[in-house]
Amino acid sequence: MKKALILCGGWDGHQPVLVSERFKKFLESEDFEVAIEEDVQVTKDLERLQTLDLFIPVWTMCTENLGYGFFKPLLEAAGGGMGVAGCHGGMCDAFRSSVEYQFLTGANWVAHPGGDGVLHRINIISKSSPITEGINSFDISSEQYYLHVDPANEVLATTRFPTVKWYHSANGDVDVPQIWTRKWGHGRVFYNALGHQNNIFDIPEAWELMKRGMLWAAEGKRIAVEKGLSADDFKSDKGMF
Repeated sequence: MKKALILCGGWDGHQPVLVSERFKKFLESEDFEVAIEEDVQVTKDLERLQTLDLFIPVWTMCTENLGYGFFKPLLEAAGGGMGVAGCHGGMCDAFRSSVEYQFLTGANWVAHPGGDGVLHRINIISKSSPITEGINSFDISSEQYYLHVDPANEVLATTRFPTVKWYHSANGDVDVPQIWTRKWGHGRVFYNALGHQNNIFDIPEAWELMKRGMLWAAEGKRIAVEKGLSADDFKSDKGMF
């Protein structure tokens, strides 16, 4: 049986408990054994992390400076094949002081011009990915997420700014990635900027993309185990942060 761990906490406005329970229910229907933890210290337990197929952060913000190296076990477990998947602020507006965590996820949130209820379009730009296959571009009324994004990401969907006039509007139109995949060593990483609150996943396209992304990310562990791959293949004694 595959194993998943959901880290639930942070800012209550993103409804982390409801989102975590939704993800748990889906993964259990796919024969995962799922645990929900509410203490970020669990990410320091390398031995436990290495048993996982999937890690899902649902933890917006963090006022505590966790310090250099705090997420080293998480980075190593992902490098060995553990998948990482998440949404909205629960993944890419988390642990703001930890650049190592941001490097893993592939982006960090910087703004949502106009706040909640902004009507914008999610443009599906990849038709070759199993995550987006058969899903067309769609409109959504929610926060439009402006992220600073790693150019190494494989972008699956974007949204166009500006929708709401602000200082960034002076730069003209720009397509900001909203959904992507990336590699971290032998691990797979998936991110979906949608998910401001739990009810966003009542939108069929948003929920289907999230479900597929979680399963895709988890599959990397099986491949790594079958091929005898290890995080050691990517380790370095050089300074990284």
